[in-house]
Amino acid sequence: MEELRQDNLRQSALDYHAKPKPGKLEIRATKPLANGRDLARAYSPGVAEASLAIKEDPDTARDYTARGNLVAVVTNGSAVLGLGNIGPLAAKPVMEGKAVLFKKFADIDCFDIEVAENDPEKLAEIVCALEPSFGAINLEDIKAPDCFIVEKICREKMNIPVFHDDQHGTAIVVGAAATNALRIAKKNFEDIKIVSTGGGAAGIACLNMLLKLGVKRENVWLCDIEGLVYKGREADMTPQKADYAQDSNLRTLDEVIEGADMFLGLSGPGVLKPEMVQKMAKQPIIFALANPNPEILPDVAREVAPDAIIATGRSDFPNQVNNVLCFPFIFRGALDVGATTINDEMQIACVEGIAKLARQTTSAEAAAAYRGEKLTFGADYLIPKPFDPRLIGIVASAVAKAAMETGVAARPLENLDSYKVQLDGSVFKSALLMRPVFDAAATARRRIVFAEGEDERVLRAANAMIEETTDTPILIGRPDVIEMRCERAGLPLDLGAVEIVNPENDPRYRDYWGTYHELMARRGVTPDLARAIMRTNSTAIAGVMVHREEADSMICGTFGQYLWHLKYVREILARDGLHAQGALSLMILEDGPLFVADTHVHHAPTPEQIMETVCGAARHVSRFGLKPKIALCSHSQFGNLDSDSGERMRAAMNLLIRREVNFDFEGEMHVDAALDPETRARLMPNSRFEGAANVLVFANTDAASGVRNILKMKAGGLEVGPILMGMGNKAHIVTPSITSRGLLNMSAIAGTPVAHYS
Repeated sequence: MEELRQDNLRQSALDYHAKPKPGKLEIRATKPLANGRDLARAYSPGVAEASLAIKEDPDTARDYTARGNLVAVVTNGSAVLGLGNIGPLAAKPVMEGKAVLFKKFADIDCFDIEVAENDPEKLAEIVCALEPSFGAINLEDIKAPDCFIVEKICREKMNIPVFHDDQHGTAIVVGAAATNALRIAKKNFEDIKIVSTGGGAAGIACLNMLLKLGVKRENVWLCDIEGLVYKGREADMTPQKADYAQDSNLRTLDEVIEGADMFLGLSGPGVLKPEMVQKMAKQPIIFALANPNPEILPDVAREVAPDAIIATGRSDFPNQVNNVLCFPFIFRGALDVGATTINDEMQIACVEGIAKLARQTTSAEAAAAYRGEKLTFGADYLIPKPFDPRLIGIVASAVAKAAMETGVAARPLENLDSYKVQLDGSVFKSALLMRPVFDAAATARRRIVFAEGEDERVLRAANAMIEETTDTPILIGRPDVIEMRCERAGLPLDLGAVEIVNPENDPRYRDYWGTYHELMARRGVTPDLARAIMRTNSTAIAGVMVHREEADSMICGTFGQYLWHLKYVREILARDGLHAQGALSLMILEDGPLFVADTHVHHAPTPEQIMETVCGAARHVSRFGLKPKIALCSHSQFGNLDSDSGERMRAAMNLLIRREVNFDFEGEMHVDAALDPETRARLMPNSRFEGAANVLVFANTDAASGVRNILKMKAGGLEVGPILMGMGNKAHIVTPSITSRGLLNMSAIAGTPVAHYS
């Protein structure tokens, strides 16, 4: 059975690399090449202008070429993963994988370069000759001690960052994990005894990093296949090992492990025996990083030391020491400030950033990627997970700051806070666009009630609200269920900072059902029915709270049908001129934002309802710091069809014109005319606005909802919303597909005032 499983895994991996096209990379153009004019600018004669500009000022290569965001991953294949010296050609799939990680995690373009050269000095010469092509060099999978020689020569001769990830990447992640492990064990770097196995590139680099963090050299005991590295030893020695030679008569790992606070293994399987663990200090820190089989398995170590703090190199155990936590982000920060090197201060900044992130609340995105794992800082969560999207903002900005402070940044940044926001925006697509909304929300303190307060997404959004905003979340749900789900999710939600409304036992129950009955008595709701609804219907409870001014706004809809929720919102809150005008969805696309309405409220709106939807959309678009350009979309185009949708859109246009609104709108038209100014100019030369529309208002919800879902599922659009317009920001109904980040965005929208257009 195990053999069959391995065969299936092998074939699956081979298929992944072979299909639908061989390899994991391709090159795509970033500029259009559709006609002769494009060709003349991309190549001859236009390209000469860029070349001459760079000749005059070499620093402009960053402006006119991709060099400033381009990294070379260079190897000779002499020490590939756990495969050994397999050569440069066999190393190519691994290097392609590294390039994919650069792109995925930090949006850095990367070429893999496999070089058939085993002489370290000649290899260094080849790498140095690549400097004009790249903004940085990532040396990879070069055996020790050759890797030390290659890196040293390249660092001395090159004026761009050179980083051997097997050494420094591993060392940085180990440093971060050790920082937090010692915090849990209540120990200090200055006081601990470390025993390490493996004197290769990664092992030596890890020890060097631990010294930089405060470990004393005399407290480091290095062992390899020959036993303890001691003064006078001649067998299998290198200058790097000699730096850690001990003046001691002890010779074996079993002898030196006595009283050790930390074991650092980068050697081979089974090196650390249970009886050795028994000899270590109380609450030992064991980093068994050999792959695929560690020096000791975690469950074996815990049989003799239940309080051990353990990390491995494997993803199926907690605390995987994975270089992807480091290298994409240290390169991102270095490239963005034009760093000429990656120095110790930048590496330590990376260590501190990774360690600090693990101690913060786990992001909803990381929790979703690692569903079922408890991601709360502690012995089983020393370092963040690779898919935590906050890594790029925290780590890259820390690296950039260190580069500027140490004088190696050729292009220092003016504002680090803005840079971090920009980085966060690259992974949280909504972050930059939502910034004006969050800034406005910070000026007020509003109470936002979540109807589905037991949902994990809601709990994560509530926790983020407490951390990031001044608003107060109110959760409708059973307290014991909320507490249990927070515990299960590893979410340190401060229940003292939120208000909980328990539908099964709340002292305000009598007041709530009485209020609801008073509102609905002449709409067929009896006292008994009112009591039942206030026990079972959390949307109605939230509505009553807003009506009674015990909350400023409500958010519902994480499960259930939109119109079902809308029914109760209308019954309770559609008063004093408030009524649902339409639902507006903001779709954040690669080339910018696009708003779509009405996606849920009016199936086939009247001209008056279309006009209200357009005006509501204009109000809300302005909240994002954007100037609304609204297209009224129909099968008819500028009066060429007397279809139902065309007639309603034309009537709505006339209502808007008579109302003399102060925003741009045009219609009725097809979507292509709305988004393509050239097409629209051919059809209607005197169009009411220039450029592409940023709001599409449709004549029925089928069209609006269809476009919304196509943009979300096929164009990679991220939705903010739906925003319920016309209800004075008192209620918003989301959809079941919403994420925790989406709920946080909606809470910010609910927490800010709406400017009024005429």
